[in-house]
Amino acid sequence: MYYADSDLCDPNVDVHKGYPTRPLDENGLMEPWKSPFILMADRGTCTFVQKVRNAQRAGAAAVIVADNVCMCDAENDPSIGCKSNAGFSCEYRVPIMSDDGSGSDITIPSFLMFKQDADSIKDEVKNNNVVQVEMAWATPAPDDRVEYDLWTVPTDFLSVKFLQSFKKASLALGDHAYFTPHQYVYDGILANCQGANGENMCRTLCTNSGRYCATDPDNNLDEGISGADVVTEALRRICIWKHFGVDDGIGEIWWSYVEQFIERCNTPDYFMNKDCINDVYKHAGIEGKVVEQCMKDSGGLEGDVPNSFLDSEIKAKGEIGVVVVPSLYINNSVMRGKLKSSNVFKAVCSGFLQGTEPDICKSCTACSDNDVVDCTSTGYCAASEIIPNYKKSGGGISTGQFVFSMFAITAAFGSVGYWQYKKSQKQMRDQVRGILAEYMPLDEDGKDADGAFSFATASNNGTQIT
Repeated sequence: MYYADSDLCDPNVDVHKGYPTRPLDENGLMEPWKSPFILMADRGTCTFVQKVRNAQRAGAAAVIVADNVCMCDAENDPSIGCKSNAGFSCEYRVPIMSDDGSGSDITIPSFLMFKQDADSIKDEVKNNNVVQVEMAWATPAPDDRVEYDLWTVPTDFLSVKFLQSFKKASLALGDHAYFTPHQYVYDGILANCQGANGENMCRTLCTNSGRYCATDPDNNLDEGISGADVVTEALRRICIWKHFGVDDGIGEIWWSYVEQFIERCNTPDYFMNKDCINDVYKHAGIEGKVVEQCMKDSGGLEGDVPNSFLDSEIKAKGEIGVVVVPSLYINNSVMRGKLKSSNVFKAVCSGFLQGTEPDICKSCTACSDNDVVDCTSTGYCAASEIIPNYKKSGGGISTGQFVFSMFAITAAFGSVGYWQYKKSQKQMRDQVRGILAEYMPLDEDGKDADGAFSFATASNNGTQIT
């Protein structure tokens, strides 16, 4: 590993700088960093994405960003003794190295390292000691129950397929996992959507006189689904979870409601249609009055009145540091990658303490992505959907057994075919011998006087000479 002794915000990265020091070349510069190498850079000035992109262009195989600010619990713990750089105060939550939207050309991994750990490594390399770094990824697995949280909004199209398909997996995991759905709501007061006299400055984007807001999904403040509509549906889903999911952490009725809503009401014409909502209640087995009363009891959505449930979501969003939706957290660790049911199921299964994972995880994590959800219902992978080198569960066969069986069957048919071929050849030779036995040569040499071959063939009228 090399320490760049820079924040890497300049795209013209000086590969002759940094630690540990190297021999000088003919130009009096230190030799450049030798590949493959992991590059450590300081946090600050520019985005994480810029740092990693510049490091990648300089030939780095991976990047470690050294934090310049201590976590507050580390700074207040004498045994750790972390001290933030001058001019900075400690942080209560770990920063998220999220995409800044500047492109997807980055292909190398990157980590943010706590300041106290990064400082120790810096001291080593500055003393010209070689430091070897290993980067590994794992989902935290503290015990025999996994807790996973989904942050989304009712109009988020990226989470639609997941919300429509993960119910089976959630039920299969049962009480081995605890699910909590969250609704991403903007703090309207922080966004200056509430005026000095309590008026709603952001019009249809907010409820409660500008307190709680959401983006307009169709970018039309006068027509279609409004931000206020999104906040209303978000509160409805929070209440459904409070009544039909929070106790067991599975929420079968909550999943049913979301599935039915997406199928029946997820259009501009029906999103806030009362009849459509009541129809969804009916198909999901929900007494609508219970949910509507819950929404009112939490503070409602009218007037300059705080809503306790929405305030809780805003507070939780800030504490965990949610910056993009959809976001899924497993054991308080954010899951990166596409929100697919197969990805989420496998990630949840990886969060169990080794040896405590439920049988459904053992049965279905070996399935291909297309078969994982179905496996959570049947308990085994489809024969054509088994990932190589994994055994099929539920009384099935492994890939190796399947290949051996196919080879044995092919060999058996081949043997039968070869035996049949040899038999037919023997029968043909016997027939030819029988036919030739009917022929008689005219002379001893089998030739006539002119030297041509002649045969006597039998006919109904006697012997015919040809």
